[in-house]
Amino acid sequence: MTQRAGRRVVVTGLGAVSSLGIGADALTAAIRAGRVGTGPITGFDTTGFPYVRAGEVRDFEPADLLRRVTSERWGRSSLLAAAAAVLAVRDADLDPARLDRLRAGSVMGTTSGESQVVDRLAAEWVGGGLKSLDPGLVAQVPASQIAVAVNTELGLTGDALTLSTACAASNYALGYAADLVRSGEADLMLCGGADSVNRYNHAGFYRLGALTEEVCRPFDAERQGILTAEGGVALLLEPYDRAVARGARIYAEFLGYGLSCDAKHMVHPDAASIAGCVRSAHRDAGIEPDDVDYICAHGTGTPTNDVTEVAAVRAVFGDRVPPISSIKSMLGHTMGAASGFGALVCCRAIHDGFLPPTANLRRVDPALGPGLDCVPGTARPADVRIAENHGFAFGGNNAITILGKVA
Repeated sequence: MTQRAGRRVVVTGLGAVSSLGIGADALTAAIRAGRVGTGPITGFDTTGFPYVRAGEVRDFEPADLLRRVTSERWGRSSLLAAAAAVLAVRDADLDPARLDRLRAGSVMGTTSGESQVVDRLAAEWVGGGLKSLDPGLVAQVPASQIAVAVNTELGLTGDALTLSTACAASNYALGYAADLVRSGEADLMLCGGADSVNRYNHAGFYRLGALTEEVCRPFDAERQGILTAEGGVALLLEPYDRAVARGARIYAEFLGYGLSCDAKHMVHPDAASIAGCVRSAHRDAGIEPDDVDYICAHGTGTPTNDVTEVAAVRAVFGDRVPPISSIKSMLGHTMGAASGFGALVCCRAIHDGFLPPTANLRRVDPALGPGLDCVPGTARPADVRIAENHGFAFGGNNAITILGKVA
C-alpha cells in the first residue's frame, strides 16, 4: 500500500440515527444480527399506494440530543443530521464546548433535503395558494440547512457544506471532508448525510417501478426493488497524529476515494464507468484489488443495479471477488445518507472484525455469476483490513471510498 501525501486521516467518532436504532452501537448490533428495520409507513398517508413499507426512524426525540437546533425551527433531515453529529462527537470522547476553538466544520450529503417540509408546503399551496405558505416552513426548505444545523448545534466555525449528489452524496461528503483534514485546512470534520421518508420520493420510486412490496432482497434471484428509508449518519475525521496524541479510539483510516459521472442514462448505472471509479479509488488509496477484504455494495436490490454493480466489480477483481453485501437489506435505502451508513458499518467491520450480512437473501441470482459471497443472513467473524464502500446515484454520479485498519 502506498501512503498518500498529506496528513493521515482517521475516523474516531461514529453517530447514527436509523431505523435500526439510535447510536452506532445499536446500529452495529442490529446489522450483525441481520435484523430488518423496515415496516409500515407512519410518516405520511399511504392511501392509494399498493406498497406501504419503508425504513422509518422510531422513537427519535430531538430534544433528547439537541440543545440549539429545535424541531420548531428546523426540518426533520436537519434534526437527524445534527443528532448524528452530536453522537459522533460523544463517541469520539471530545468536549463539544471546546470544538469552537478548532478549525472544524461539517460536510453532509442529501438527496431531497427537507423533503417533509416540502410535502407540507405543497399541501398548503394546494389548499390556499402562495399567500397561505407558512414563512417558518419556507425558511426550513434550503438543503444547505442540513450542514448548517450540524455547525449550529456544535458551535463549529468552519465550513458548513451540503452536497446534494443524491444516493452517493455521503461518500462525496466523506471524500471532501477528508481532503480538508489531509491538507491541513481543517483540524476536525464531521461528515455523513441525512434524508427523511416522504410522500414524493415514495411516489417517484413507485412510478419508476423500483419499489418492492415487503422486504428488500439485494442479490437475490427474486429481488424486486428498494424500500425507501430515512436517517442521519456522521463520521468524525481528524489527523492521525492528533488522535494518537489524545489517546483516541481509532476505528479506521481513510485511505482514499474515487469519483465518476457517466451521465449515460438518468437512472440506469453504467458498469464500465463504475469499474473506472473503483480503479480510481484504488489508485487514490494506493492499493491493489487483492488488498480489499470486503465490499459494502450500493446493493439496492433492483434487478438492474445488482447486475450492473457485480459486473463492474468482476471487471476490476476478476475471479477473486471479495465478500460483498448490502446493508440496505436491513436499513432500507436512506438516499443521501446511504453511503454514510455504509462507511460507518465498514469502520465497525474493520474495528470489530466481522463481515456485515445481506439479510433476506435466499438464493443468489445465477445471473450474477458463480462464487459470489454475499454473506447471507447474519454477520460472520473476519479480519477486515481494507473495506471498499460503494455509492451510486441517479444521473450517473458514482463515489467510492476506501477505509483501512491503522497499521
